[in-house]
Amino acid sequence: MQRHSLHAVPDDELLARLAELLRQSRRIESDLVAHVAEVDERRLYAREACPSMFAYCTEVLHLSEAEAYLRIAAARASREHPLLLDMLADGRLHLSGVGKLAPHLNRENAPALLARSAHKTKRQIEELIAELSPRPDAPTLVRKLPERPPFEDPGPASPVPPGRAPYPSPTTVATEGTPPGSEPFPGPFTADRTPADPGPTAALELRPDAVAQPTATERPPSPAPTRPATIEPLGAARYRIQFTASAGLRDKLERLRGLMRSQVADGDLAAVIEAAVTEKLERLEARRFARTSAPRKTLEHTSTAAVTRHIPAAVRRAVHERDHGRCRYVDAGGRRCSEGTRLEFHHRHPFGRGGDHRPSNVVLLCQAHNTLMAGHDFGPKARGRSESRKGSPGMSLRRPWSNR
Repeated sequence: MQRHSLHAVPDDELLARLAELLRQSRRIESDLVAHVAEVDERRLYAREACPSMFAYCTEVLHLSEAEAYLRIAAARASREHPLLLDMLADGRLHLSGVGKLAPHLNRENAPALLARSAHKTKRQIEELIAELSPRPDAPTLVRKLPERPPFEDPGPASPVPPGRAPYPSPTTVATEGTPPGSEPFPGPFTADRTPADPGPTAALELRPDAVAQPTATERPPSPAPTRPATIEPLGAARYRIQFTASAGLRDKLERLRGLMRSQVADGDLAAVIEAAVTEKLERLEARRFARTSAPRKTLEHTSTAAVTRHIPAAVRRAVHERDHGRCRYVDAGGRRCSEGTRLEFHHRHPFGRGGDHRPSNVVLLCQAHNTLMAGHDFGPKARGRSESRKGSPGMSLRRPWSNR
């Protein structure tokens, strides 16, 4: 009922409500952490037949393991650094950030470190910690992952053994920068895994009780979830990147390494990959934004008349440079969108209504704001349901074209 009742709430009021609820949630979260700290300090969990604070949080308060860990870590750190509770309450710091910072805080560095961590994301805090406590470079490794045993049909009433993959996994290789023996063992699914054809009578699915049962023969198996690559900071401007690659990619890397021996004498794989990525970026940016060191035409010698929808290369190049490769949208409070990917060229005065291709009429917008501005230019139907509701803001949608 609460969800349906929000349909009639005007946009501005809905945003204001959400901001207020978040402020209340942060204050309550800070109080919750303070209470966890006090219960832990007094060991009151023992009165509730729990051997530890973690057991009390999971068994009595019914928090998940991750929720319990983060709150206990924050609670214990807050006993020594009370500023953490204030930062949690006003939103300068989040629980994930406290969990990352807690092992590195001491009486000497806490004020400066917490000040630098204000309003930072988890990844930014990890980079800050790596800068303060750098780790050695990770060695370059190419390791073949073990093959999974072939799957055997356990029958309609037999449980699938724990850790057994429902289909055999093809040979894969891992390109990783981590010391031998310290890398996590791959789970039952790998990034390039594709289910092998089990035949028309071997298609299986798992019921919620983890019992395999036959499925319709014409129904293809669900794609296996992929394991995302990990990017972990090791120090200032240094990262460890780990991912699972196919045998084909491994072969291509070896061929590329051999061809680039004249440029990378030691065959360092990181340098080879960086050179390949740089070249690919240059090609894509030249195609999308006309970035090049030797342009054929300058802006002065380019026609910007609205003859076709094609935006001349000189205009795309000038707009990308002016907007610094970032979405140009600015909200009513003066905050500019931070999106730097999936950018599109947008005409302030729409091309369909006679707008030309002058750089002053063209800006970079991300997909979300390009859609928002299209709705503003062409009406509620294009803008979508939310923009057509009562109280839909004018939002000063012409404001994004400030010189920020």
